[in-house]
Amino acid sequence: MTPPQDALAVSVSDRNPTLPPTPSEPGELIAPADEILDDAALRDALDAAIAGVTDHGEIRRIATQILQAEQVAGRRAIEGGIEARPLTARRITRAYTYLTDGLVRAVLHVAETHLHRNQMPSDTERMAVMAVGGYGRGEMAPFSDVDLLFVTPWKLTPHIESVIESSLYMLWDLHMKVGHSSRTVKECLRLGKQDVTIRTSLLEMRYLAGEESIGRDLKTALREQLFRGTVGEFIEAKLEERANRHKKQGGQRYVLEPNVKEGKGGLRDLQSLFWIAKYLHNVEDTRQLVDLGVFTREEYRCFRQAEDFLW
Repeated sequence: MTPPQDALAVSVSDRNPTLPPTPSEPGELIAPADEILDDAALRDALDAAIAGVTDHGEIRRIATQILQAEQVAGRRAIEGGIEARPLTARRITRAYTYLTDGLVRAVLHVAETHLHRNQMPSDTERMAVMAVGGYGRGEMAPFSDVDLLFVTPWKLTPHIESVIESSLYMLWDLHMKVGHSSRTVKECLRLGKQDVTIRTSLLEMRYLAGEESIGRDLKTALREQLFRGTVGEFIEAKLEERANRHKKQGGQRYVLEPNVKEGKGGLRDLQSLFWIAKYLHNVEDTRQLVDLGVFTREEYRCFRQAEDFLW
């Protein structure tokens, strides 16, 4: 079957090898950002509705009700955009990411401001919240996993544990499929050394909320203490992972019912190529590989066409 031409078309912004907006920025979405979710308006609505309420269960109930309504409205806005432009896959995946980002930040605001307010936070009670995996990449389908990493400079305190627990309960109330971990910077380094899957998820992490400097410190530590000098090891692990995945999917490109994510030539293969390039060159987007000479412009165009068509 010949792909529709709209699916193969590369936008003007794609032809220009400059960085695209991150998923949290209101650019290149399938619908206007403020129709999907307005961060400031949502926070104001939550603060106004919860003002004066002291019972934690009632605070959660009120917050969940408001957040669920916001979630439904955001999805409707995205669905309207999809009906109008069904083949603009990147705008769609960014839009679902943008909606999820706003909901996660709002939940953390409720947990930190209304449920577990700390009037005098100490250095030990700082935390960054990072999106990891596919969520970190900003590639979300309607019901993708929401993978979160709660990072602290030192051991978790009871206060931080309470904030995390309340946040997770509210996200589950929103029927989000949340994958989560709570680690110090040192624990991230240790686990990343032991497990390539964890290392890959850390490779794609993106700051969401909290103390941004902790997220920067983690990225620097990963680059200097884990990624540097282990490129060959990472490539070997990714190639072995790819071979095992292909074998599990039948080992052929041409099957009647291909798995567009895990199958040979599928999304995971394209992602693996980028993971290796990112690990080696510390890039944030495939278009940067053109300037580095890893891709020619034609190879980059083909890569993007393949990815867009699969999405």
